[in-house]
Amino acid sequence: MSPLRDIAVVGAGPTGLALALLLKRRGHNVVVHERFAQTRPIGAGFMLQPTGLHVLDRLGLTGRVAALGQPLNHIFGREARRGRVVLDVKYSDLATPRPDGLNALGVHRAAIFHVLHDACLAEGVDFVTDREITSASDGRIVDAGGTASAAFDLVVDASGARSPIARDLLTRQGGRRSELAWGAVWGTVPWPGAPFDEGALEQVYRGASRMIGVLPCGSRPDGPDRLATFFWSLKPDDHPAWVAAGIDRWKAEVLSLWPQIGPVLDAIPDADALTLARYGHHTLSLPVADRLAVLGDAAHSTSPQLGQGVNMGLLDALTLAEALDTHADLDEALIAYARIRRWHVRLYQALSWGFTPFYQADGKVLPWVRDHLLGKAARLPFAARMLAATVSGLLLDPRR
Repeated sequence: MSPLRDIAVVGAGPTGLALALLLKRRGHNVVVHERFAQTRPIGAGFMLQPTGLHVLDRLGLTGRVAALGQPLNHIFGREARRGRVVLDVKYSDLATPRPDGLNALGVHRAAIFHVLHDACLAEGVDFVTDREITSASDGRIVDAGGTASAAFDLVVDASGARSPIARDLLTRQGGRRSELAWGAVWGTVPWPGAPFDEGALEQVYRGASRMIGVLPCGSRPDGPDRLATFFWSLKPDDHPAWVAAGIDRWKAEVLSLWPQIGPVLDAIPDADALTLARYGHHTLSLPVADRLAVLGDAAHSTSPQLGQGVNMGLLDALTLAEALDTHADLDEALIAYARIRRWHVRLYQALSWGFTPFYQADGKVLPWVRDHLLGKAARLPFAARMLAATVSGLLLDPRR
């Protein structure tokens, strides 16, 4: 077939930007299509795991992102009523820790966007903004107004969990997206300082219907102030009633569960300061079609309970770029990408699906098992290493 030259990337999130940079450096003409009038980050802070850091290593951008992030060494969760520790993960328990000691990083999405976007501009990646892409076929993309592009050699969909391109492909494959009952409200707040641990994601639970979290996430590129991401589990269906009940009543409930969180709540003036996140679960059985590849949350979305979303998308981007490098035929490259990512994706989709009800659910049985059995099981020989590998994304280690 003719050389692969012109590639359209749909979506300017971390996955799309990382892929655009990888492909541009390999000599392809890359155009990123973004639905917003100006490319910008969306979302809260998140955790870069060893898998995501591996991709940044390959891009030569780890240092720039780390300068804006917060190194993490611990994930810690306790039950609110008795203070029982039910989640205790230390990155020092990894069998193969990184030589630089940077095993996880709390990052604000504005920080990783800034680094990746600047690198794309420096390499000459082209951007088309204010154009929402709704479908793709035969190498052409079609926007919401019905305007079709000229044919590209390859279209890559990295436009997120609710991508219409991925939805169409999922339907053709006989799959469906399951909307999860539980979501969360989240917001960015100033880092509260002691007694919070700057190197840890800390969580407090009451059963599985109340979960509070504070994640240190470094700083934005436009200021030196250190930040944290705060989140509170909430059903999207309950959000209107939560707003109507008033912020003061909610703050009193949060304080009753976690008295030390007062400084965080002081930085949340009203309900509008918190954004509602809705979660769903779907996995494309084959994330490729004719001249089309689907990456990241568009290909496989789930609850963020295991914190793998951005990391999985970055792995998809690196895998696809390498497959295009090593296979002259496009169809063979796309099948190689799907094959290499298949089992790692399916394992973590299954783990997320299985673990989420222990932390976000209405019943009492699963949180009882979590509080009384799982915490003890985690202290068994070799369990700490397995748990660290699980949250790090290193089961079926995808790094090559």
